[in-house]
Amino acid sequence: MAFNALVPTLEVENMDETIQFYESYLDFKCIDREEDAWAFIQKDDVDIMLSSRFFKDKHPKPVFTGGLYIYVDDIDVIWQILKDKVDISYPLENFEYGMREFAIYDNNGYRIQFGQELETN
Repeated sequence: MAFNALVPTLEVENMDETIQFYESYLDFKCIDREEDAWAFIQKDDVDIMLSSRFFKDKHPKPVFTGGLYIYVDDIDVIWQILKDKVDISYPLENFEYGMREFAIYDNNGYRIQFGQELETN
């Protein structure tokens, strides 16, 4: 039995604004879309599905207590591109567990973390 991929599905308030955020700031492309109900966005090997809100009366705002962690090749370049354009969760720093990373919030408040392994000598 094999697991082949994990594709998170994020509930969003406004499909157009969310797609624009991911395309403009993170260079994703919208691969498929069904009006305001659902969309599939992709950049390189990273896939995310977006959906309209379920149970909006019970949960008025999108809620996700974790983060999406994306491994990248050049963390410093990505940091320079994003740091003055988006809401920062935590700034670029090196961590003792061997990663250089930072995190942002998307337009729905979801935390997206970017990380690159520190080079070891």
